Amino acid sequence: MAIGDVSEVTAGGCTDLYCVDTGMYDTPKYGSVYVLDADRPALIDTGIGTRHGLLLDALDAVGIAREELAYLLPTHVHLDHAGGAGFLAAECPNAAVMTHERGVSHLIDPERLVAGTKAAVGEQWEYYTEPEPVPEERIEGLEDGDTVDLGDRTLGVHVAPGHAPHQVMFHDRANDALFTADAAGIWEPQTERLRPTTPPADFDLEAALGDVDTIREIDPAVLCFGHFGPREYDNELLLEYKATLEQWVAAVREQRAERADDEMVIQHFVELSDMDEVWPAKKARAEERLNVRGVLAYLDREA
Repeated sequence: MAIGDVSEVTAGGCTDLYCVDTGMYDTPKYGSVYVLDADRPALIDTGIGTRHGLLLDALDAVGIAREELAYLLPTHVHLDHAGGAGFLAAECPNAAVMTHERGVSHLIDPERLVAGTKAAVGEQWEYYTEPEPVPEERIEGLEDGDTVDLGDRTLGVHVAPGHAPHQVMFHDRANDALFTADAAGIWEPQTERLRPTTPPADFDLEAALGDVDTIREIDPAVLCFGHFGPREYDNELLLEYKATLEQWVAAVREQRAERADDEMVIQHFVELSDMDEVWPAKKARAEERLNVRGVLAYLDREA
């Protein structure tokens, strides 16, 4: 896939499901949004606001009129997943915005969300834009166990707070496809590896391990990653990911014990990263910094 491409998801026998490469951070095969062409169509996630036009193009490509879109479903309110919500709500007048109840206020008034994002992503803010607020009457909060009615199918809602306390996963029961948000990490299709995503300020190891167990209990046929794309379910892959998370946190803990300050810890892992073989070097370094800072914040809370 290239930036802006819309591909039909056929893994596990899925139907009426499409994946869009949003070109997040000007990087192909990094950010994905899903179009579900149900009786009441839905977009799962909305990407960074700068790329919302690609999602409108995707609706056109699938054949969904903007006034027919019924739902905008950000898995969580980090702006790489929810930054387009306000823009898309304005263009799709009948679409209800539904996200975790803890994230609702941040999409209605995104000031604090913007400040937190700038603090977290640093120089990567150049790829973002200030989000448009979502009108209060257009948004609804979700809790664990809720369902979203798409007419010919339902989406089950499962909270997944390890990456962020306002994160949910959606289970398309008809396709037996689970939209994992960031709860199962970053699927990197070029290398077929799962990488941790542990951003500040709310990453929590124990909760993240619990999220993986939630996915294993659901046991879906297909995993639809926010980063990047769909793949058939593999229990062994998820068990490996749990081990990867634990090893990653242990490695950061060890380096912190050995080095004079946290910036030296961050730089150590930036220099070790091999992801510039897959992503642009600038993106690879920024991703490494973000993930180390998230673990350091977790270690501070643990202490």
